[in-house]
Amino acid sequence: MSETSVTKEEEPPREVWPSRTAFIFVSVGAAVGYGNVWRFPSLAYEYGGGAFFIPYFMALLFIGIPILILEICLGQLYRTGDVGSFGGMHRRLRGIGLSSVFGAYVVVVYYIPLIAWTVNGFFDTFSGFDEKYGIKTAEDGELISPYSVHFGPKIIGMESLNEGSLNPTRLVPDNVGYLAMVYIIMYFCIAFGIKVTGRIAYFTMGFPILLLFIFFFRGVTLDGASDGIKEYIGIWDLSVLRERGEVWSTAVSQIFFSIGISWGIFTAYGSACEKDAPAVSNAVIIAAANSFFSLIAGFAIFGALGNLATLLDSDVDSVAQSGLSLVFGAYPIVLAQLPNGAHWVRLFFFFLFLLGIDSGFAFMEAVLIVLTDTPYGQKLGKPITAAIIHVVAFILGLLFVTDAGLFFLDVVDFYVNYLLLFVGFLEAFAGGWVFGHEKQIESVGKTLVYTYMGVTFVPLLIASGFWWGLDSDAHVWAGFVAYFVVYGAGMGVVVLLAQKAAIQYDKTLGSVMRTLTIGNVLDLKKVLETHSGEGAIPMIWAINIKHIMPQTLILCFINLIATKVDVGTEGNPDMQPIFANYGGYDSWPYQTVGIIVFCFGLGAFLVGLFFPSLYDGLLVEGIEEHVATINGAVLLEDTLPLTDDGTKSRMQK
Repeated sequence: MSETSVTKEEEPPREVWPSRTAFIFVSVGAAVGYGNVWRFPSLAYEYGGGAFFIPYFMALLFIGIPILILEICLGQLYRTGDVGSFGGMHRRLRGIGLSSVFGAYVVVVYYIPLIAWTVNGFFDTFSGFDEKYGIKTAEDGELISPYSVHFGPKIIGMESLNEGSLNPTRLVPDNVGYLAMVYIIMYFCIAFGIKVTGRIAYFTMGFPILLLFIFFFRGVTLDGASDGIKEYIGIWDLSVLRERGEVWSTAVSQIFFSIGISWGIFTAYGSACEKDAPAVSNAVIIAAANSFFSLIAGFAIFGALGNLATLLDSDVDSVAQSGLSLVFGAYPIVLAQLPNGAHWVRLFFFFLFLLGIDSGFAFMEAVLIVLTDTPYGQKLGKPITAAIIHVVAFILGLLFVTDAGLFFLDVVDFYVNYLLLFVGFLEAFAGGWVFGHEKQIESVGKTLVYTYMGVTFVPLLIASGFWWGLDSDAHVWAGFVAYFVVYGAGMGVVVLLAQKAAIQYDKTLGSVMRTLTIGNVLDLKKVLETHSGEGAIPMIWAINIKHIMPQTLILCFINLIATKVDVGTEGNPDMQPIFANYGGYDSWPYQTVGIIVFCFGLGAFLVGLFFPSLYDGLLVEGIEEHVATINGAVLLEDTLPLTDDGTKSRMQK
């Protein structure tokens, strides 16, 4: 395959990473965060131990790595962030980029307060340590967590909440100060270019890796560690995969959150790679490193919980906790019992700080790249643009350093899952179905192309109505029967239309079906390979992004929407959709804030879809021209000669 003649001088000016190692370090730092340390081990414990690894690794292989390859390749190819990259596929898809970076900014706003609590907890260990982190048990022998008696009430500030009410009453002064401190540190780390960020990442990612292995070896060598590790990975309750259907969506969302895909991070980071950087192998390294560190963290955490159970002469179930109670409660207790325990706990808080701030860099960089690719951002410059978005994020983040900040964080984090899966579906659909569809229409006709698209997705929606809309025990089989009947009838229509297209366009039926089923993703593969370094992107990637990933993600999204929760009273259950009923929080302000976040992200996409001209002018001059030149040069037939400006001669007609 011939390379396009787009020269380096024709590309928009772009700062690049100082080295491939710097890119990988900063990318792994973006991926590895708090979710690796507490969310992954907690999910494995909750969903059948080792059984959770089945949906997790399926999600990694069929969704996580392929989307990561897509994002890095798009950034590397088009030399721009999410808005320009997905706009390069089709101008109506710019909203995907806006939805993704909006989600990234929302995550920053509630993620950095979490780092502020960590910093507060670190400095708090220098007074009254034994009283705060010593082992305490209730009369029945159950562990009293430092989180419930100290970290939550004192550090987060929840002690001032009115009894019976979850509404905020005050800002927590210490956390406001630490929030400002974290934002100032972040600003000076990312405002002056990725070369600075890349060099900082050698420490902010390298040192936590070293610490993680120290915690791992210490945890698995403690007395009773094997009991905890058995609960983590030694028990395989496969019934969970059948009886708790939400585990599949949960595993997918964990992959999204953990790696950091669908937030515009890796499109932004990829745009700063050299155009011949090995994109596919980089993506595999980043995703594999992220999952490896999740596994290691689980061994460290549950080894420690096994030791704690031994110290209390109890079982792991009685001390196992999740979320903040795990990292700010049970785990620090174990570290506190070691020789020089206070230093171990401080080291752990410092470890969490570095993990968190690395991820903060990434989310903010995704937003910053998109803004600096606009005429307004170019005019202001990166330091000023970075200052503006940091100040705005700090102001919005004050909501999360109130005494009810944890509740707002919990709710917004939950509703961001909907946006996460939705944007992931849009990215896969854009790559698998929208890119190059005009060329398909020219080759086989509009009716056939859109009929095939409908036949692919409509049966899934109909089947979903049975799977999640019926309470009958036969709903699973009814859904599959409905799917195969509708899909089979639809494909019959597709074949008839394909036969007519073969006659109309003077082609064989086989070539028409090949163009219809995989032609556009082969073109996408070809375009991406021009700037993916090592050359060939695996064929399975192209098949997956069209025929597996979009369908899987839409089902995961429906699954999450359809999940129900009991909102009734004791003895009078009332199962309602978890959407708008999450966690038993009041409609105002909690559910409302969370739903608004999702609706804003959805709206950003819909505006671009139906009113694309409103997003004209979002990109600085030269970016869209560069995108069009690359697409045109690769997608038109190789027999057409290139003109002096790098486009195919047909583009002049």
